[in-house]
Amino acid sequence: MTILDRSKVRSDVLKIMDAYLGIQRKVSDEFLKKEENKGVDFDALWQKVMEGNERFFKGENMSGFLTKDEQLFLTRFHRFGTEYGANLVQKRYPIPKDVKIKIIDANGVPAEWQIVPSAVEDRVLLYLHGGGYIIGSPNDHRLLTVQLGRAIKMRVLSIDYRLAPEYPHPAPLEDSITVYKWLLSKDIKPENIIIAGDSAGGNLTLVTLIKLRDDGIPLPAGAVCLSPVTDYAGTGDSYFKNAERDIFLADAGLFWWTEAHLAGADTRDPLVSPLFADLKGLPPLLIQASTSEMLYDDSRLFVERAKAAGLDATLEVWDDMMHVFQAFGLPESKEAITNISKFVQTLFI
Repeated sequence: MTILDRSKVRSDVLKIMDAYLGIQRKVSDEFLKKEENKGVDFDALWQKVMEGNERFFKGENMSGFLTKDEQLFLTRFHRFGTEYGANLVQKRYPIPKDVKIKIIDANGVPAEWQIVPSAVEDRVLLYLHGGGYIIGSPNDHRLLTVQLGRAIKMRVLSIDYRLAPEYPHPAPLEDSITVYKWLLSKDIKPENIIIAGDSAGGNLTLVTLIKLRDDGIPLPAGAVCLSPVTDYAGTGDSYFKNAERDIFLADAGLFWWTEAHLAGADTRDPLVSPLFADLKGLPPLLIQASTSEMLYDDSRLFVERAKAAGLDATLEVWDDMMHVFQAFGLPESKEAITNISKFVQTLFI
């Protein structure tokens, strides 16, 4: 049984979801052709995930429902799919030839420079991709990050941080801190850096700011979060209330993604769930979300706490949008990116 109710989703958003599902069907076929994947009954395993997802939305604790081997197999499947999909989309919508892409090693962390012609040389957008801490890469977020680079006229450094279940928390945080320090070592001034991320990358953006502050490291000029995860303890209502309208997250089986990333960590640890952190002293924040997505309360409640702590924090919301809608070329997507550009401009006045 699926959680999503298609009748509650806008038609143009459904069209995007259906295109995504079409790619996923191709992914499944290609993935299962690979010799190392032939020994697993994928249909049975996927049915198990859907059963676990349904039970999770009924309030059951699904910890341990999937074995570590099952998690690793599913992770391989999802990673194969995200890269397959990213490469397919980039064939249809190629990265413009005037954008320079350079793969680098940032003190041991793989990363990718994305440089648009209008980029100011000494300003850097440090981008932390989403993907639930189990999938995602600079490649699979490249169309979005290049668009952001053009809008804000900054060089983009998109990092390929370590992922769960092989590398659970705090490995991604360690990598983001390492890359930020690497930028400082290259004489990039902190006041010329902005950190941004979507979903899990939004979570990583916020916990990176908190860790930098706690360690006495100069903070960046500001941060932008697209539908960030801020509350792994699940204290908001929208996660379950909005599930029937969330085209990407409702039926993804996120119950095991969270388990893989946290690996037993306290869900209320401030470096896991920034909603429970002392937020004083953080730089200006722009957070964008949709009122109809499962993670809406993660944004809403965090901004409320940030403002109570005296921060310059702005929440911008759109109705009837999918998770991280900024990446999908809708009119609302373009409006959101324009607003990010305006926010960034205020940081450099």
